[in-house]
Amino acid sequence: MLQQQLTSLLAQTELALSEHQQAQLVQYVELLDKWNKAYNLTSVRDPKEMMVKHIMDSLVVAPHLTGKHYIDVGTGPGLPGIVLAIALPDTQFVLLDSLGKRVRFLMQVKHALGLDNVTPVQSRVEEYQPSVKLDGVLSRAFASLQDMVDWCGHLIDQSGHFLALKGQFPAQELEQLPAGVKLQQDIHLNVPKLDAERHLIILSKD
Repeated sequence: MLQQQLTSLLAQTELALSEHQQAQLVQYVELLDKWNKAYNLTSVRDPKEMMVKHIMDSLVVAPHLTGKHYIDVGTGPGLPGIVLAIALPDTQFVLLDSLGKRVRFLMQVKHALGLDNVTPVQSRVEEYQPSVKLDGVLSRAFASLQDMVDWCGHLIDQSGHFLALKGQFPAQELEQLPAGVKLQQDIHLNVPKLDAERHLIILSKD
């Protein structure tokens, strides 16, 4: 059922995933569904809904990642980080979360799916120091762009980017950005079967 649903959803995009990658995504949803019953990792309970609201919502970002090292801050159960790591096996992802139960789940997913390009880390973002130069900070967890910039600024240098997954275009948040940070690109994302607006906001340092 989930495999058929995923195949159908992918057919409505220009994303090309191998059978192995699709199988990994299905297995991830199954693990998320299983662990969610005990750990309450997501408010989305139906695996078919997860496929649209979590998997596709994250996958559509993949074509817009050009670097090789990213960090997903406030990743929760691995969104969008796990999904992007499956789609982009040659790109490294640090998955950062402060809650132990989420990081334990991420370790289980990494092991079960054989994801060598994923590093789950339990830490508060302001205390984390990356061991390699990061190309970008990804997140769909922050309340505002200002918070993202304030808390994650130390994770990237002048050439790095902030990539925020947003619903509606955050015009007011962009107006309140601190000096030294600018909007580089607003990408309108089309998520199959999702009746909601989606934007990828890419910020850069001046």
